Amino acid sequence: MTETVDERRAADTGCPDCGTALTGGGAYVAWCAGCGWNTDPGATEEAPPAGRIDRVRRRLAHRYGEQLFADLTANGESGESGESGENAGRAGRGRSGWLATCLALAVHGLTLALLGGGIAMVVAGQGLVPVLGALPILVALVLRPRLGSLRKTAAHLPVLRRTDAPELFGLLDDVAAAVGTTGVEAVVVDADVNASVRTYGIRRQRVLTVGLGLWETLSPQERVVLLGHEFGHYAHGDTRHALVVSTAFQSLDTWSYTLAPQPSESLLDDLTNLATALPRMAVDGVAGLLDHLTLRGAQRAEYLADEAAARAGGSQAAAALMDRLLSADAVAGVLRREAVAARTRRTGARSEDAAEGLWQRLAAQAGAVPASEYERLRRVAELRGHSVDSTHPPTHLRHRLLAAGTFAPRIVLDAERAARVDAELGDARRTLARELLRG
Repeated sequence: MTETVDERRAADTGCPDCGTALTGGGAYVAWCAGCGWNTDPGATEEAPPAGRIDRVRRRLAHRYGEQLFADLTANGESGESGESGENAGRAGRGRSGWLATCLALAVHGLTLALLGGGIAMVVAGQGLVPVLGALPILVALVLRPRLGSLRKTAAHLPVLRRTDAPELFGLLDDVAAAVGTTGVEAVVVDADVNASVRTYGIRRQRVLTVGLGLWETLSPQERVVLLGHEFGHYAHGDTRHALVVSTAFQSLDTWSYTLAPQPSESLLDDLTNLATALPRMAVDGVAGLLDHLTLRGAQRAEYLADEAAARAGGSQAAAALMDRLLSADAVAGVLRREAVAARTRRTGARSEDAAEGLWQRLAAQAGAVPASEYERLRRVAELRGHSVDSTHPPTHLRHRLLAAGTFAPRIVLDAERAARVDAELGDARRTLARELLRG
């Protein structure tokens, strides 16, 4: 890659600590690859996790991620484990998974008890008792398990079905088969720098959400890996995302929100906070225990999904995807700047529609990131213990495990097929670009 003037200046400047020529410069941080000087200049700007539970969750996530990494590398699972999806999923549940399911059932049992008790008060009570019975019924209805609705979740987003995008769904089916599962019924397209799979409704409809902020920055083979990772969650299972446990987390979140202490502005606020203190502590305790029981399994599921992704798209592309995830914040920043520029641009200052070429510009900027910047981001991730969220292992460990793998891709997405898939996403790309820049 041709060096810019600023990069050449950085290379000609010595590190103030060890004298080694600096790396980077220009649009990227100038840092020392020798001693690590200025590797993470924004370390003090990182906001700590909000709340005690989040802080504990982060610590546990980092600890479990390191333990599982050591276990997987010791067992030779970085590239040749050969563990089937069904067996891996069963192994990932274990005693903690079953205990988590029992605890989740107890949470739902409380909701049913409230509903049953309220109905009994209404039916059999006298005087004010039937009126008071409406309260536990109302609470039970608020806490009821919600199965989700694709229509509500994606009300204002493009949703693709098989008839809309046969080439895309053909690719999804191929990747799903490569990791040992089945495809999805729908694809939701949004502008986020992310991708995810969810299951909706009584029929448990599988839905893939593709964020163009991430998708457009990936090479065709990295896209195969991304899909392989998402489908890997279905193939290997994850207690945390099972119906009973996931809905229990929803109920506990509702309890936490309802019982959250109010600002102390009056005697009534103080009395209310005092009355809810014990229930709030109980809810926090149950939520923390459910977190503890499911977090290690969730992180193992992520490692196994990474392995599934490497099997589908190849170890090299899988490691490259981890680098892309490390630069996700920078990509999101580019999208924000594009949106601000489009809203503040004077009429006639630019002849073409700002939305035209948005995703190409994003891809071009992502593609211009030098290898040295990815190396710096990996070091920053190690220093900060970076992870996508508390259910994901540290990103630098995921990268290290994938980089050590030797999987050849089972599915090769050539340029011609990738172009056909892109064409089917064309309308969604234009719609989301216009909406993003319009605000």
